[in-house]
Amino acid sequence: MGKRIGLLRPTDPATGEVVDAAGLRSRLDEIRAELEVPEDFPAEVITEAERVAAQPLSLPERDETDLPFLTIDPPGSMDLDQAMHLSRDGDGYRVRYAIAHLESFVEPGGAIDAEARRRGQTIYAPDERTPLHPPVLSEGAASLLPDELRPAYVWDIRLDARGEHTAAEIYPAMVRSVERLEYAEVQASIDAGTDDERLALLQEIGDKRITLEQERGGASLPMPDQEVEQVDGGFRLQLRPLLRAEDWNAQISLLTGMVAAEMMLHADVGILRTMPEPGEDALRQLRQIASALQIPWPAEQTHGDLLRSLDGSNARHLALIHESTVLFRGAGYTVFDGGVPELVEQAAIAAPYAHVTAPLRRLVDRFGLALCAAVSAGEEVPTWVRQALPTLPGLMEASERLVGGVERGAMDAIEAATLADRVGQTFTAVVIDVPEGEGEMEIQVIDPPVIGRASGRAGLGDKVTVRLTAVDHARGKASFAVG
Repeated sequence: MGKRIGLLRPTDPATGEVVDAAGLRSRLDEIRAELEVPEDFPAEVITEAERVAAQPLSLPERDETDLPFLTIDPPGSMDLDQAMHLSRDGDGYRVRYAIAHLESFVEPGGAIDAEARRRGQTIYAPDERTPLHPPVLSEGAASLLPDELRPAYVWDIRLDARGEHTAAEIYPAMVRSVERLEYAEVQASIDAGTDDERLALLQEIGDKRITLEQERGGASLPMPDQEVEQVDGGFRLQLRPLLRAEDWNAQISLLTGMVAAEMMLHADVGILRTMPEPGEDALRQLRQIASALQIPWPAEQTHGDLLRSLDGSNARHLALIHESTVLFRGAGYTVFDGGVPELVEQAAIAAPYAHVTAPLRRLVDRFGLALCAAVSAGEEVPTWVRQALPTLPGLMEASERLVGGVERGAMDAIEAATLADRVGQTFTAVVIDVPEGEGEMEIQVIDPPVIGRASGRAGLGDKVTVRLTAVDHARGKASFAVG
């Protein structure tokens, strides 16, 4: 539930080559080496990928190229897993969601499959990404790029007037995306009152799904993105609140994951993304923190509604957002075959949920998609899927630990580089954590938006002036003192 880091690609405008300002690129390389992040793909994986990119293993027979799918992604994305087509269906809606069909390219037990299991997921760092699959597939033959004929799994989901799903199926088909959009342009078009019904439907369905999420008691943490860019030989960090268009788009993915989980539970076989409800102690602790921060939290208001009301640009709210991570612990993958497990819900979504919308970037989705397609068609779950299910939680958990290490190390390195020449200067900050017995507090500097440790005395949520006392570039740590 931590911050996401915007991609950093600092280049020399004259040569176009990567600039290693303040040794940042070298430090990021060191972090990857220390954590043993996979490097180049083995030769046999590249050879296999190039072969299947040119000649797929198989292609779906069904043709859905008459549907004008579109994609919505961050700027520069090439690994496009999802494309959508939204339409009205009586007084309800019809959501068709195309997901990259990796069975056309990945042979179970082959070199690509083995390497993907070793990697687990794509790892994003500020300067580069370490892909799950060779780019010839993930950014080429398997990616739902515009104006390209591509194999896909198509989810066909019917919604009623409230946005509740009433029926669903999934099948393989050939599709073609006709347009590639970015979140910012979608948001700008909607804000300007666009008459593009595709975008109007995204907002309409998205808002209704958000309402249903609130009614279920779901909780979404509005953690702003932390973005970094190179300026004048240094770096600038800024917090960017999530756009509403990102939330609407996410609701389509969440809807699909909920439908997938329902299919799996009906079939008594699958792999769910689960998380237990926050305990009473965690909720009581968060209520005490909200009170200390002078943030109203009526007794009848759920923690999900409270979190949705928070504003990441407000210092007190930002402190509570950071403290709210205590509610989102214990997430994992739950496998079942021949019976329904005790824990089936993902508490933040307040419903059963499965990962099935990002197979180019996350290993487990490929298996979930093939499983659901078989269930939807009334067929036996493929043997290669069933055999892999028990191994997937361990593979995904290992990859998540690696991702977490890279993200933490990269953020520390970037913050140190941002503050490299500012030792002795003072900054405005807000106290976001006061650990018991540690003698230091955690602070969020307002500008630049850096998280660090500070000595001194202050209360949770207090706005304080801090002085930067030292920057340890080797460890990527910045030290502050209050006052």
